[in-house]
Amino acid sequence: MTEMTPPFASDELTEGTIDTVVIGGGAAGLNGALILARSRRSVVVIDGGDPRNAPADAVHGLLALDGTPPSEILRRGREHVRHYGGRVVLGKVVSAEPAAASADGDLRFTVTLADGRSITARRILVATGLTDVLPDIPGLTEHWGHTVLHCPYCHGWEVRDEPIGILATGPVSISHAYLYRQLTGDLTYFTHGTELDEESRARFAARGIRVIDTLVTEIVNGDDGALAGVRLADGEVVARRIIAVLAQLQIRAHGLEGLHLPVQDLPDKGRSFASGPAGITDVPGVWVAGNATDLTAQVGASAAAGALAGADINRMLAIADTDAALHAAGPSNT
Repeated sequence: MTEMTPPFASDELTEGTIDTVVIGGGAAGLNGALILARSRRSVVVIDGGDPRNAPADAVHGLLALDGTPPSEILRRGREHVRHYGGRVVLGKVVSAEPAAASADGDLRFTVTLADGRSITARRILVATGLTDVLPDIPGLTEHWGHTVLHCPYCHGWEVRDEPIGILATGPVSISHAYLYRQLTGDLTYFTHGTELDEESRARFAARGIRVIDTLVTEIVNGDDGALAGVRLADGEVVARRIIAVLAQLQIRAHGLEGLHLPVQDLPDKGRSFASGPAGITDVPGVWVAGNATDLTAQVGASAAAGALAGADINRMLAIADTDAALHAAGPSNT
């Protein structure tokens, strides 16, 4: 069996109790860790090494970093976190759960990795992101992130004026079509078994969007291996260079069951962890940020959410530190 090359060099796992463990090493997790490390908090990022946007060639729509490969943004992010004393550990979380509180009543959590290592932390930031679950159509997955796309803001400029097909997954795909119509005059909407009301059909016709109701059965490649079109159930092949599809969005929640985080269902999109301002959750001591709670956040929005969560965690830790100092000072100071 060929040994896989790790995606990055892993730091050693910290011993003892740390201020915060960040579960997830994407934009949200790293920016949260950066804020905490710069606040002189001990912080460890647990990164599974399989970012959602790994198939993409570049991140777009991110000020000053437009066109930068996702791997490069993550490399720089890990470097920045480490510069301020934070650690980034490669590993898969298999459990995260509350532990016995400290003598002064401060919260504690235990996070365990697949290889048996564990770490104790006062607070947790969940930034695990999500997984795109594509329709079960042969050939679709192999082009994901290149010529099978989802976000018009992430990839739209790069596919402007191409023959684009919208593979519908539900009513939300109707709005998706309007966004891609801004990018090309050659747009075909494949209903693929979903409903399309007469008003929407009329609006599509007015914008020159072709509608095909026959089911899509296969993605067709050209002689060069590039996406060339879609095959329909009746055998017809419709030439397309780009397919846009809104995948079902599934949060990465494996190993987090012990935290009992509340979730919310978002119609036509998926399920996310529920959170309030700055990513705070109903579970004391646990915050969430990025796509784990905001399914449509791009890299910039996820990073910003991580920063807000990191700042709020630091604020709450500062209060807990003061409470602990007061407790240690004894009754005469209470």
